[in-house]
Amino acid sequence: MRRIWAAAALAAALGLALPAAAQDQVKIGVLNDQTGLYAEFGGLGSVEATKMAIEDFGGKALGKPIEVVAVDHQNKPDIAAATARKWYDADGVTAIADLTNSAVALAVQAIAKERGKIALFSGPATTRLTNEDCSPTGFHWVFDTYSQAYGTARAVLAEKGDTWFLLVANYAFGHQMAKDLETIVTSGGGKVLGNVRHPISNADFSSFLLQAQSSKAKIIGLANAGQDTITTVKQAAEFGIVEGGQKLVGLVIVLSDVHALGLASSKGLLTTMAFYHDRDEASRAWSKRYFARTQKMPGMIQAGVYSSVLHYLRAVEAAGTTDGAKVAAKMRETPVDDFFAPKAKIRPDGRLANDMYLVEVKAPNESKAPWDYFKVLRTIPASEVTIPLAESKCELVRK
Repeated sequence: MRRIWAAAALAAALGLALPAAAQDQVKIGVLNDQTGLYAEFGGLGSVEATKMAIEDFGGKALGKPIEVVAVDHQNKPDIAAATARKWYDADGVTAIADLTNSAVALAVQAIAKERGKIALFSGPATTRLTNEDCSPTGFHWVFDTYSQAYGTARAVLAEKGDTWFLLVANYAFGHQMAKDLETIVTSGGGKVLGNVRHPISNADFSSFLLQAQSSKAKIIGLANAGQDTITTVKQAAEFGIVEGGQKLVGLVIVLSDVHALGLASSKGLLTTMAFYHDRDEASRAWSKRYFARTQKMPGMIQAGVYSSVLHYLRAVEAAGTTDGAKVAAKMRETPVDDFFAPKAKIRPDGRLANDMYLVEVKAPNESKAPWDYFKVLRTIPASEVTIPLAESKCELVRK
């Protein structure tokens, strides 16, 4: 093994192709936050979902065992970039999965594009991954700022939630979400009365919430995620914001957030989700298996990681190679059809076009069992939650 790694490192340094034997070894890296504010968002659950996909595929690809490695990027783009370079150039990693955090994802996208390697994005939300920074070998699987903003904001506007104040995470994801929201709200006849940016991993949202409260906006939109969303909702309850007549709307809410908050604190929250474990028989069957391994029900990120990795492995086998360009072409031409994305397709820009769901968090008396947290209000067609290709800035679409 050391000889293979040494050969890979030397080949990378000299700009040479790896030997055929090394090229045919399938190795998947899971790069995400495993200890910080997004640890429950994807975290070690995404690693377990990757292992499930490999096992369900049969454990081997191109006749060789499939390997898995995982690293905590700590939400730092420099750590993620260094890890991706080492994985792609020296360690024989053929695809990197999850990549929660938009700034991290953009850094890895650039490296994967330069090297012609596969990147499978489930955790990040920035639309730049399939717009300005799209890549022939990059795939955005679960959700993005457009899907979350359009799916949720349109529903809220229809319920006369026409004045908004935004709490925005101060990095690429939050900035893009705020931009998308302002476009949707204003084009729908509403107004954004103000917004405030907060640092990630923030412990005290009191000053931000007081600004939102004093704005008198009907809707306080949370353009943040993970532990920041949990902390915001908890502190909003302490300020009595919902009791005062304003409504909180979480733009990125996952199952683990509601589990951490409890239904008493989170009831009535609206959001758009790509997956809910209790949606149908297929989702329940897979989620039951995941729960048996982790003692937790999966959120949309973990389910999306499984789906993206399984589709990647199928494409590797069909292409007969791990060559990034050839595998990516096979991934695009092959429909995705599993419990996460039945009869879905990958667009030219790398975005998985899949239906999503507008959900509302149940009140405690509505929940009938552990993890029974959401009411599915409606299915949102893929065409309504993906940026129209006519508006795309991706070079792959313009060709």
